Amino acid sequence: MLVPLKDIMQDAVRRRYAVGAFNTVNLEVTLAIVRAAVNLRSPVIVQISEKTIKYAELKPIADVIRTVSRHVGGDVPVALHFDHGRSFAAVRECVDAGFSSVHIDASEQPLENNIAATHQAVDYAHRAGVWVQGELGVIFGKEGLTKLRGVAAARQYLTDPAGVAEYLRATGVDTLAVSVGTLHGAFRGRERLDLPRISAIAKVAKVPLVLHGGSGVAPVQIRAAVRRGIRIINVDTELRIAFTQSLRRTLGKQRGQYDLRTYLGPATLAVQRVVEGKLKVFGSAGRAVSRSR
Repeated sequence: MLVPLKDIMQDAVRRRYAVGAFNTVNLEVTLAIVRAAVNLRSPVIVQISEKTIKYAELKPIADVIRTVSRHVGGDVPVALHFDHGRSFAAVRECVDAGFSSVHIDASEQPLENNIAATHQAVDYAHRAGVWVQGELGVIFGKEGLTKLRGVAAARQYLTDPAGVAEYLRATGVDTLAVSVGTLHGAFRGRERLDLPRISAIAKVAKVPLVLHGGSGVAPVQIRAAVRRGIRIINVDTELRIAFTQSLRRTLGKQRGQYDLRTYLGPATLAVQRVVEGKLKVFGSAGRAVSRSR
């Protein structure tokens, strides 16, 4: 069932585990995420990005998530979140559409602009009872990493613990995405979390911390980050990989088959297995609080 993110995070903070925030693009991925949460009795965040809105349109994909959460999720808590909103207009649209949480990502702008844009989003969203995630520090993907000529150069864009308290005071965000060594996408063997930095940020942050770029990070690193204060972990790329690899295998084996369910069923199950594995690592399995519908 859909619930405010606040309800989910209160328990995660109190019991010191992380909640998985998984990106969806369609019915199949949404089913996989929610089924995994139900199987493991885990709270979960289902989120969409601007690219997904462009692909599937906002209201249809939001309705898919609501319907699956209600009819498949049962009493397992599910939050609906907007990931990486680059403009106030995009954030406002999702607030008006009934999302329980929105992410305003102005992290690549100068700090003053980041604070101003984030504060504007917070002011609007809070009037509707919607939580806002801000971002301090820059989390790069493959293109940004190439531009910076490697991981070492990207370290200068990590979140500075000294600036966290002032950013939170100036913006009023409810959750904070931090740059602590991850990259968007899966870079196996190249991502290593700055665990002391996470600990330093957690000491001054009075809001739940969000780790973006959770794909490809070793479980031992994830567990260490959770122990140090990470409370939300975003995963997208590993779901895409699982889905597309399954499709390729099935298409290769059954070239004469035209029933889409023959291809999409195994792909959905492949994503579900990835999500279940993540929920166990994050420590959220078995944490779902029973609720009356």
